[in-house]
Amino acid sequence: MAQEKIELPKGRAPFSEAFKAFISQGWSPYDPNPPQTLASAPSAAAHRLEASQLFPGERLVIPAGAYKVRNNDCDYAFRPHSGFAQMTGLGTDREPDAVLVVEPDASARLYFHPRVPRTDPEFYASPRYGEMWVGQRESLDEMSALCGFPTGDITELPQALTSGHGRVPLRVVRDADPSVTALVDALRGEAQLDRDSELSTALSELRLVKDDWELAQLREACRLTALGFEDVVANMARAVEYGRGERWVEGIFGLHARHDGNAVGYDTIAAAGDHANTLHWVRNDGPLVPGELLLMDAGIELDSLFTADITRTMPVGGHFSEEQRQIYDAVRAAQQTGMDAARPGAQFADVHAAAIGVLTQAFADWGILPVSVDEALSPQGGQFRRWMVHGTSHHLGLDVHDCAQARAEHYRLGELRPGMVITVEPGIYFKSTDLMVPPQLRGIGVRIEDDIVITPNGYEILSSHLPRDSHEVESWMSTIAPR
Repeated sequence: MAQEKIELPKGRAPFSEAFKAFISQGWSPYDPNPPQTLASAPSAAAHRLEASQLFPGERLVIPAGAYKVRNNDCDYAFRPHSGFAQMTGLGTDREPDAVLVVEPDASARLYFHPRVPRTDPEFYASPRYGEMWVGQRESLDEMSALCGFPTGDITELPQALTSGHGRVPLRVVRDADPSVTALVDALRGEAQLDRDSELSTALSELRLVKDDWELAQLREACRLTALGFEDVVANMARAVEYGRGERWVEGIFGLHARHDGNAVGYDTIAAAGDHANTLHWVRNDGPLVPGELLLMDAGIELDSLFTADITRTMPVGGHFSEEQRQIYDAVRAAQQTGMDAARPGAQFADVHAAAIGVLTQAFADWGILPVSVDEALSPQGGQFRRWMVHGTSHHLGLDVHDCAQARAEHYRLGELRPGMVITVEPGIYFKSTDLMVPPQLRGIGVRIEDDIVITPNGYEILSSHLPRDSHEVESWMSTIAPR
């Protein structure tokens, strides 16, 4: 964690003494007014207190993470570890290489690489931290004002982790930053995987129930995501005309994500025709063909890093065929049944059970289920999974698949509680090569996905801005892009 040594990229001429004297002069002073504290700060402070209370007398180490190389000297866009964002309130691309330390008394300090004076070579020579390269960074005081709690220079981290009377037990989020994990392991004298895993689990479980500020973020993410979907419909004719329409769809939505938020919350799925039957189709290099369907699964991630996760299946020509509507309406019925099962005290798994019950009955009615509905739904059966492979729900928040490290008894086998945000997303996937399916249904894939929050009396649809019923989808599309 030592101060970075400034090294010139290969092939660059050294800086002359005259340049060094010149580059440091003639700049306007930095704004003396501190930045406004982030709106996320109270929520983050509450999370830090909750986490500290789960591990009394211990020091919690939560890194933001480091840049990851994409190719050669180009990095992927930086996004902090979700646990770091949860506990600091920092979003967007803040703050590579930073580390949050929560002390046994629940106080906290953020260690990061602060802005250096313009007389420092880093100002003009460091492509990682230099202001001439990556823009103006915060000072220690500015970052403290932004987060609402004290900060320190990252070079002070080793000393901070060994301070205090005796040896304070350490836990670290292991997967966030290998260099910080190695430091913690060295200070402890060994890797303590179980203890660190318990911290990651705790951070996940603290996100199972969202507070009012977090719910407001998710509502806004859903609202903005709906606008992105509307613009895709408005541009669908161009996507058809220009070819490689899946990429056009991805690009239109990505424009909204970058303009209205931080980025997409996950790689956009723009799956036309038979591509819709590949669950994670993100290549997005196919055409949009009138008469086929477009399955679009996308979400805008806000600057706070909370993301929506919405799927709509839309007829490229504006109208469903009889066969497409048959499949779509079955998925829509399954989704509604799944939603109706989502209420406080119900099991998380009840939503999936309700949805697949409807779908399995549809498969039986269409004559493609090789066994009875009861047998297919039994643990010894599962034949319905040929056409509905995935789960119907997952938690949603800072991660599109939020709370992934939570224990099964609190997640997959747990009860729904007010403030939990989950998706409801059944689908039917009839691949073009599936000879068990009637020819007229082959190549049709449909998924409908909405984000809901469990309320004291049931649920609220956060993504209600977009229509779900097949006739309403057609009407919505004709209003946006009359044909």
